[in-house]
Amino acid sequence: MDYQEKEVKFYLRNLEAMAARLETTGADLVRPRVLERNLRLDTPDGALSAGHRVLRLRQDDRVRVTYKDNAHIEAGVLVRTEIEVTADDLELALKLFEALGYQVVVLYEKYRRVYRLGDVEVVLDEMPFGDFMEIEAPNTTLIEGVAQMLGLNWERRGIASYLGLFDVLKQHQDIDFRDLSFANFASLEISPDDLEVEPADV
Repeated sequence: MDYQEKEVKFYLRNLEAMAARLETTGADLVRPRVLERNLRLDTPDGALSAGHRVLRLRQDDRVRVTYKDNAHIEAGVLVRTEIEVTADDLELALKLFEALGYQVVVLYEKYRRVYRLGDVEVVLDEMPFGDFMEIEAPNTTLIEGVAQMLGLNWERRGIASYLGLFDVLKQHQDIDFRDLSFANFASLEISPDDLEVEPADV
């Protein structure tokens, strides 16, 4: 089984236009829009983060435990080891990890739609600070091909995680909260410059 994740991210100016474009190209909507709650876990001394490793609990229409490691760049695409299993109950899974010495270090939310084009997964994400598309596929050629088919500017692709973009945002805005939630961002105006991104759907 292949445990390699290969993906890129694009900042979008018009999410609904991109959804319509996906449908026009024949993409199948395999998971309708759903709210995701993500809990990032770490040890009290931040050992996972220091080692560039990720342990995450995610709840949308199911519960998943995800571990990511060994992130690197290949041909302009982010490649990581990813191991994921499903769980029956978020709170029970959290209690298990807390018993092992892990704790929640940040919560982040998004609305996500998932499409498929053959072997390629395309997701539309509504984050509290803006809209994005992620393209994941077995190889860079497929990723770039789908990006071009959708009219995206390949040079404006990104590899930063949403929490990485959150860290960039904190350098530009006076933010005193921990969690990347819709409630926390309700009164904030966020620009692409705040995230140091440019829209790829131009």
